[in-house]
Amino acid sequence: MTEYSVEYSKGRDAPRWYLWDGGFLAVGRSEGVIPPHAHHAIQIVISIDGMASIRGARSDWRSGRGIIVRPDVKHSYNGQGSLGAMLMLDPESTEGTWLRTALVEDITLLPDAALASCVTELRRFCELPFESLAVPALIRHCVQALCTGEPPTRHRDPRVTSVLNAIRASTDLRMSVETAAATVHLSPSRFAHLFKLQVGLPFRRYMLWRKLTRATLAIARERTITAAAQAADFADAAHVTRTFHQMFGIPPSTMLRGDFFEITSPFELAR
Repeated sequence: MTEYSVEYSKGRDAPRWYLWDGGFLAVGRSEGVIPPHAHHAIQIVISIDGMASIRGARSDWRSGRGIIVRPDVKHSYNGQGSLGAMLMLDPESTEGTWLRTALVEDITLLPDAALASCVTELRRFCELPFESLAVPALIRHCVQALCTGEPPTRHRDPRVTSVLNAIRASTDLRMSVETAAATVHLSPSRFAHLFKLQVGLPFRRYMLWRKLTRATLAIARERTITAAAQAADFADAAHVTRTFHQMFGIPPSTMLRGDFFEITSPFELAR
């Protein structure tokens, strides 16, 4: 196990990235350890032909075919050379909210029975892509197969939802907490407290996460980190690289080794 490095296989198993504004599905084969990092997405890992390993900030390595990591949980990851799918799911989406209600641990190892239909569909997608589900339908299938019970009926505070919708709809990601608070008629301090309570992280940190998801899309479109920095309102390419490494554990240049496909979001923002 080699710390602080990750490599993706070339050829048929080279990574394919299916991206939308707010998340992505990566399918490929990886080696090496991704060092400790934390991001706001729910992370789902499903190994198709082997095992993957994960370690929390204060725990030992554990291995399994399926793994779910809660948002904003620091962890390290090792794909162990297996062909697998890694899904980053927006926790504010309808399915993200549903899945979070089923998670009782920061890091969950999934039993084989829960993964059976996901592995079947992912293997078909890799081996017979023209006979498989379309990518958005495949993503929804895998997420919904891991949800339990009925979709939650509890709704987020409408003022927070209003701001989240405004952020998603805007091409400008320089919104301040003061501006956001004013749009919902709250003081900055009251809004900041409410936002962190409802979303799980401070407003400024959330905005940095949204900028990074936009930068990820821009990397796919423009194939340069400098262009991604400009598209997502980062100071420069170095700022993108630092943030990417902090949140994903790898440099953005790692993405450039794969193939990109931009898709419409498979999910809706929970309202």
